[in-house]
Amino acid sequence: MSIKKTLLMTVVGLGFSAGIAAAESHATTITIATVNNGDMIRMQGLTDEFTAANPGISVEWVTLEENVLRQNVTTDISTGGGAYDVMTIGTYEVPIWGKNGWLVPLDSGMADDWDAADLLPAISGGLTIDGKLYAAPFYGESSMVMYRTDLMEKAGLEMPDAPTWTFIREAAAAMTDRDNEINGICARGKAGWGENMAFLTAMSNSFGARWFDEEWNAQFDTQPWADTLNFYLEMMKESGPNGAANNGFNENLTLFQQGKCGMWIDATVAASFVTGADSTVADKVGFALAPDNGLGPRGNWLWAWSLAIPTSSEKQDAAKTFVSWATSKGYTELVAGNEGWANVPPGTRTSLYENQEYLDAAPFAAMTLQSINSADPTNPTVDPVPYTGVQFVAIPEFAGIATQVGQQFSDALAGNQTAEQALENAQELTVEEMEAAGY
Repeated sequence: MSIKKTLLMTVVGLGFSAGIAAAESHATTITIATVNNGDMIRMQGLTDEFTAANPGISVEWVTLEENVLRQNVTTDISTGGGAYDVMTIGTYEVPIWGKNGWLVPLDSGMADDWDAADLLPAISGGLTIDGKLYAAPFYGESSMVMYRTDLMEKAGLEMPDAPTWTFIREAAAAMTDRDNEINGICARGKAGWGENMAFLTAMSNSFGARWFDEEWNAQFDTQPWADTLNFYLEMMKESGPNGAANNGFNENLTLFQQGKCGMWIDATVAASFVTGADSTVADKVGFALAPDNGLGPRGNWLWAWSLAIPTSSEKQDAAKTFVSWATSKGYTELVAGNEGWANVPPGTRTSLYENQEYLDAAPFAAMTLQSINSADPTNPTVDPVPYTGVQFVAIPEFAGIATQVGQQFSDALAGNQTAEQALENAQELTVEEMEAAGY
């Protein structure tokens, strides 16, 4: 080969490399804030699939523990900080932030085949304001009982499809085996409006309690709340794990997977993880509806972790491209192809629950859908209330108040104060905060 030709090829090669570098340097980088739950970790692991299909977009992840994520994204969006282009937020935040003009509506700019009409009405309804969708659900959930079938059989009991709280407490005591580190019941104790207060608020509905009466008067000084908290504390003392006041979703998931929980009442989304490859008891898990007390409401909630785009983002088109991809039917099929249908994000699309491959692979599918459809955020309690929301109150002040109340109840679980003291403190601080807010 001649020197001239070699030089020419070198120059062309350098130019090609420079072109790639230039293209990469001009790629739009979007920053995504998400929670460290299993389905979101899986989504991160598929980032290369997204960037291969969208070479003009690169992704940076900020993955945080649930309480920290909520603090960070709330601060950023309320100040217009613009640190994130996509935020993982919940059914509580979407209507409030959407009304404030903080979120980009998703009525245009989504992928042509995204199919908003396929979303489950129970889930999309909580993300919609005046006919416009303000977040795309990544997964939807209610809550239910996950239990060890072998331990239930050993205790000589049979789990009803729709158990009562009395049965749950009796079964928990019967399954508890302290010598072998088996706790009859695992439930959230970690303080946080989306941690222990999600569980306890949903539980309280089935005991006839409510956060506020129709005049926005706090109700922690009523008998139904005393009944709720005392029952919870006594049951956890009898049959719960040591250090339960530090346990949230992820901590209890680990305990259950390790075979240390007879029952766990928590998010339906956990079903694929307690029956998955990381679970030592995967073949010994049954499912039942969240408990009730015969008063009407069951102790189940309604939630969706969703992807939303803040109006402060300067990369909204790229952000919509990612949100369309991550919440699409195609993403579901991608996960199914890689990890099996049982591991796809649940609870968002009607078509998933019409897919026989999914129904065959996921023994929890029918119970999940029934739990989601039975939760009623417009009538969550026995007595009338002025708010919507099953495990939360859909007002801006709730997050701050419930975080403080959650700390009081967590302290009671840790033995630092009595149930009576915790309820007195909860009543006092709630009244103070609501009066300051002008209710």
